Amino acid sequence: MMIKLPSIIEAFVQGKNNHDSEAVVACFTNDAVVHDEGQEFRGTAAIQKWLDASIAKYKFTLTAKKLVDIDEETVLTAEVSGDFEGSPVPLDFHFTIRKGKIDRLSILLAGK
Repeated sequence: MMIKLPSIIEAFVQGKNNHDSEAVVACFTNDAVVHDEGQEFRGTAAIQKWLDASIAKYKFTLTAKKLVDIDEETVLTAEVSGDFEGSPVPLDFHFTIRKGKIDRLSILLAGK
């Protein structure tokens, strides 16, 4: 089943799957905040470093499984496969969109 994603989230997923950190960073506001693996990354320069490191380390791909809106967030549940123990793993990507771009992103184990 194909899930229809909002265009900015579709661009995020495509960039991640193409391992194109510049395309992914273009999806974020300049002052965006990302929470992942217990760390916080503020602004596009920090997000670029996080993306480059995670792409090199995990060589992952995302497969969208479910999309829901909860309050002011859009939550994408995706199966993430790559070079890491336990692959594939279901993750929830909690997006807050502002003016057509990602303003906040928190990545958590699905259902947490």
